[in-house]
Amino acid sequence: MLYVVVLGVPGAGKGTQAKRLSAALGLPHVSSGDLFREHIQNGTPLGIEAQRHIDRGQLVPDEATIGMVRGRLERPDAASGAILDGFPRTIPQADALEAIAKDFDATVGPAFHIRVPLERLVDRMAGRRVCREAGHVYHLAYNPPKQAGVCDVDGSELVQREDDQPETVRNRVQVYEKLTAPLVAFYRSRGVLQEVNGDQPMGAVTAEILAILGQEAAR
Repeated sequence: MLYVVVLGVPGAGKGTQAKRLSAALGLPHVSSGDLFREHIQNGTPLGIEAQRHIDRGQLVPDEATIGMVRGRLERPDAASGAILDGFPRTIPQADALEAIAKDFDATVGPAFHIRVPLERLVDRMAGRRVCREAGHVYHLAYNPPKQAGVCDVDGSELVQREDDQPETVRNRVQVYEKLTAPLVAFYRSRGVLQEVNGDQPMGAVTAEILAILGQEAAR
């Protein structure tokens, strides 16, 4: 059983790559953002706790996030592993994932760090749009909807998030590098980090990751 970790600053394309890897490998795409929305919509105790912190503009505590992810990895479709997107975000979460993997007789890694220059990130995120209903993601240049301003999946309005504004993007990257980038060192120290060039077409990024996974499996 393998837990593949996808790391990258906001806008690097880790969500897109996680979905593509999920389809290619037949493993579930486990997104912390999706889990937050699921638990909040269902009114679970973890969802209520997460919403309380989100409403205050605070990060969801590690304990709540870890609980959501562990519950997701216990589902039958994750019996062979999972593609993890947005988790872990902190060293305590990374330590918790190691413990979860041990409990489930799984292996963590490779951990793919998708690298993209800052100004390219700003350009990417300025064109990003999300649907109001469920957060499906589009891009005006790279992944436009079939009908302008309307989600292909549920027909809801597409909007630009406040945190996709250029200056906000730069601030988010700084926050990421301060709080989350230590994960790169964490996984490098364990010998499972793989650096990936994210400044190329998304199909090429996927091919690069799959080639690395093939090389790992052949060892």
